[in-house]
Amino acid sequence: MTINITAIHAFNDNYIWAITQENEPELTLVDPGQAEPCIDYIEANDLKLTNILITHHHGDHVGAVKALVAQYGNDINIYGPATENIPLCRYPLTEGDSVNIDKPQLSFQVLDVPGHTAGHIVYVNDDVLFCGDTLFSGGCGRLFEGTPAQMHHSLAKLKQLPPSTTVYCAHEYTLANLAFAQAVEPNNGELNEYVETAKQLRAQQIATIPTTMARELAINPFLRADQAEVQQSAQSYTGATLSNEVDVFAAVRRWKDEF
Repeated sequence: MTINITAIHAFNDNYIWAITQENEPELTLVDPGQAEPCIDYIEANDLKLTNILITHHHGDHVGAVKALVAQYGNDINIYGPATENIPLCRYPLTEGDSVNIDKPQLSFQVLDVPGHTAGHIVYVNDDVLFCGDTLFSGGCGRLFEGTPAQMHHSLAKLKQLPPSTTVYCAHEYTLANLAFAQAVEPNNGELNEYVETAKQLRAQQIATIPTTMARELAINPFLRADQAEVQQSAQSYTGATLSNEVDVFAAVRRWKDEF
């Protein structure tokens, strides 16, 4: 059994993830924000949309749900966070819940990751993480509804995942994130090396996503509040002594918002 995960490009920089099983027509979509590219993909590949997984309520993640149901029928299983207003959601989820799909044959555990939004969830198994706008390559989501402490705690959950976990986030923000990461941690050799790789990929219009937890643990300042250089840079930015990792994270997040 081979599971294929393909990026459907939407808007300027969104990725909608299409999950299929080799030689099977059933399709699961993750965070379909725009209907037209999804419909084009479905029709071009003669697929049957059976499941939609939603991480949070923002329009660029849910905007296509009603149109896809209108196009392909009311029997589509729609999963989403229980505490957010998700269109046509049939299966409201919170941490500890699981999602089991027959075709493509998949099982996910659900984690609550408030921060970007109050009810944001992610879908994870032993191999992959669909994290919406919580974690990006080199970055994390803006705190529209949550607090720095909440987001730091949410990211701490993701740090516990196996380093081999493949990370599918929802935006191509990598180059901008890496430019900021270098400002925070200019002496991070692995980061500086990856910047060059990412630039080469984007120059060829190749996606930098998916990434891996191993890479993000090594380069992402929002996962590295325990590192001395990140702490020193955050203190230089604030001009104050920061006594704990949450304060360091909060300072780095404010800095990124202004960067």
